[in-house]
Amino acid sequence: MAEFVNVAVDAMGGDNAPFEIVKGAVDAANESSHVKVYLTGKEDAIRSELTKYTYNKEQIEIVNASEVIETAEPPVMAIRKKKDSSIVKALNLVKDGVCDAYVSAGSTGATLVGGQVIVGRIKGVERPPLAPLIPTEKGCALLVDCGANVDARPSHLVQFAKMGSVYMESVMGVKNPKVGIVNIGAEEEKGNALVKETFPLLKNCPDIHFIGSIEARDIPSGYADVVVCEAFVGNVILKMYEGVGATLIKKVKEGMMTSLRSKIGALLVKPALKNTLKAFDLEQYGGAPMLGLKGLVVKTHGSSNSVEIKNSILQCITFTEQNINQKIKEKITMEEN
Repeated sequence: MAEFVNVAVDAMGGDNAPFEIVKGAVDAANESSHVKVYLTGKEDAIRSELTKYTYNKEQIEIVNASEVIETAEPPVMAIRKKKDSSIVKALNLVKDGVCDAYVSAGSTGATLVGGQVIVGRIKGVERPPLAPLIPTEKGCALLVDCGANVDARPSHLVQFAKMGSVYMESVMGVKNPKVGIVNIGAEEEKGNALVKETFPLLKNCPDIHFIGSIEARDIPSGYADVVVCEAFVGNVILKMYEGVGATLIKKVKEGMMTSLRSKIGALLVKPALKNTLKAFDLEQYGGAPMLGLKGLVVKTHGSSNSVEIKNSILQCITFTEQNINQKIKEKITMEEN
């Protein structure tokens, strides 16, 4: 039997747990023979869902967890008190080396806290960022950070740029990825105190391809491959992306149903339009990896369906096979030396 990439999946996390989570796990196992999924959560509920599907039994294992960390719970307290929760059980599988990666649509706070406290940071990494892929005209870009570090320092953003460059080059195959810092203008002297202080540090960083400032309107065009910002700005960008994308798709569909002529036209363009719109569907890119930890931690949307869960699991294969953590470690060590 070929060696698996082992992924711990929080089966009880998110709005659609456990049914969409389990379906996503089964779909991932059926799509790739290289992955084994450990579903953590209430065994009876998980087993009930698994009976609906056909899959290789060697590729899915249930790890019983009697507790669930709810979204509204204080994350630090929840991680400490709920040792038998699906999130803590899954993170411990990564910490103990049983699994290579963790995926959850559950509490973001608990995942962020647990990732650092249980899995632990790579030596030298100051703050692990959340880094989702977002669609662009040229393919996709990595937005780093989108939710983990609201009060970041310049040194944090420099590390974000380095870790993001490693990810884009090794996982996405982008050679010498272009790095831009989110700003309110292209000029170097513009921006808030954080951006002004970070800009020269990135400019003088020899191991990244820094192209300067990038305005929000330039992100969808693919101007940069790695989009660097602190988490408040990144989260606003991500949520705006999601909202505008959903609204545009809705308005396009409405426009095509306004008359007989538009309906006929819709039938003709439907195949091409479907492929185009699919490229701008964030679910196709999986979840946001938390870069800089000793194991891979991936956070997906709370409303994730089986497609996003499946893609989040599958992205763990490339991350693990490309040994991203070791490459990040080497990049950060180079910085210290």
